[in-house]
Amino acid sequence: MTLLHRLSPLAAAVLLAACATTAPPAEAPAPAPLPSPPPAATETAPPAAPVALTTPQVREAASTLLEDNLRPGEKVDLDAPDVKQDLWARVRQGFQLEDLDDDWVRKAEAWYAARPDYVERMTTRGSRYLFHILEEVEKRGMPSELALLPFIESAFVTHAVSTAKATGMWQFMPATGRDFDLKQNIFRDDRRDVLASTRAALDYLGRLYKMFGDWHLALAAYNWGPGNVQKAIARNQRAGLPIDYESLRIPDETRYYVPKLQAVKNIVFAPDRFGLSLPPVANHPYFLSVKIERDIDVELAARLAGLSLETFQQFNPQMNKPVILAAATPQVLLPYDQASAFAENLASHNGPMASWTAWVVPKTMSPAEAARRTGMSEASLRDVNKIPPKMLVKAGSTLLVPRGEHVRDDVSERLADSASLNLAPDAPPLRRVSLKAGKADTVAAIAARYKVRAEQVAQWNKVGSSARFKPGQAIVVYTAFTPRAAAPQAQAPARTARLAKAAARPAAKAKGGKGRTVIAAATP
Repeated sequence: MTLLHRLSPLAAAVLLAACATTAPPAEAPAPAPLPSPPPAATETAPPAAPVALTTPQVREAASTLLEDNLRPGEKVDLDAPDVKQDLWARVRQGFQLEDLDDDWVRKAEAWYAARPDYVERMTTRGSRYLFHILEEVEKRGMPSELALLPFIESAFVTHAVSTAKATGMWQFMPATGRDFDLKQNIFRDDRRDVLASTRAALDYLGRLYKMFGDWHLALAAYNWGPGNVQKAIARNQRAGLPIDYESLRIPDETRYYVPKLQAVKNIVFAPDRFGLSLPPVANHPYFLSVKIERDIDVELAARLAGLSLETFQQFNPQMNKPVILAAATPQVLLPYDQASAFAENLASHNGPMASWTAWVVPKTMSPAEAARRTGMSEASLRDVNKIPPKMLVKAGSTLLVPRGEHVRDDVSERLADSASLNLAPDAPPLRRVSLKAGKADTVAAIAARYKVRAEQVAQWNKVGSSARFKPGQAIVVYTAFTPRAAAPQAQAPARTARLAKAAARPAAKAKGGKGRTVIAAATP
């Protein structure tokens, strides 16, 4: 059997510093289901099972959609000898790192050996991405051990998220992901993208190796951060100590990180030694990439490929919304058995492709008002855009809304790349409170009285957070809270008369024990 299309071997997804755990990571739950498309979309949806079309014009159109990310134009002969080679053997042939042999390695080996079911699931899942990762590693001349790194980062769970918010198969932190051009916005998170995150992870590892000249130190920096490793090296240099990985004073998490990779390497090299087995992995792409040139609903794309929504999301985990924007995601990944059918069905599809589009909010408004303007229920708008209760949508935010029949243009590249959702508390307007300080008034006391933060009071009055106000000093506070007036006390008749006369004057100010207060309707 021969694939005559230009194909795209596949890939791996998401990682980065600060996500290693003292034990190999637990498996992440399945990705949450995407919101359903608006009702109109279901009326025009194609049949659940894609129809294989054989029209020559359709096949010709479809063939232009199949691309090979690493070997453009190359055909894959599934009967060729090299294709039948076991990919694990190819991985073993590329081992280059100096071996570690210590108690940390023994601990990790014992952990994996005691969990054969976990290892089987992890390696089976990893077999989907291993060919692509190994291709990228070999293209860069790197040790093949690096292709095993997602085993300890995420167990090859493409949508994994750590407690520190590192995301994806390669566990990238948000800032590091942005440093390596992994887009993160309301529509997609490229830290979960198989191809993009693999490229970024290997670029990052290559940079770290150039920085430290040692792969063990580069791996430690990938986990702990390069600045921390540089400080540990400098500390040893000042003390006249060696600066290799095993000699540095580093946290246990990072101390365990490289030994875990060594343990996985040992298991791949000789699984029988640990009573484990590895699934067979063929030496050819598991996935192809297929071009998309128009915005398309995720559910429709899955149907055209003949896949369940969950399976499609496993191949394309970077999508944050129920629509794929062609301007930001010009290709999808599919098992090669489904790629041709998808391309043909996509080329012949005549109905609507996207039932969602992007809308830039013209002014700050409530979700209820936004829902009315876009013709959807408030509950649906909140759900698809992940808007929590008691929040306003600020002007300039981008919302995903139903795409009307009159909308012809897809979402632009600029909006697809820069879209953001900015929220503000849906609270009563703040009032400007002017008062004069009493004898014992401090920033903290004023903050407690008006139920605001001391840092805010300090900022409004250009003083320190621990400052004490001088008696009579003018103070400004912005708040929606009005403190209770003190309970009235018995007063002498003359004093009562004076207060009544003062209250009758238009500009009078009520005097209290904590200074003079005037409340004006204003906002900061």
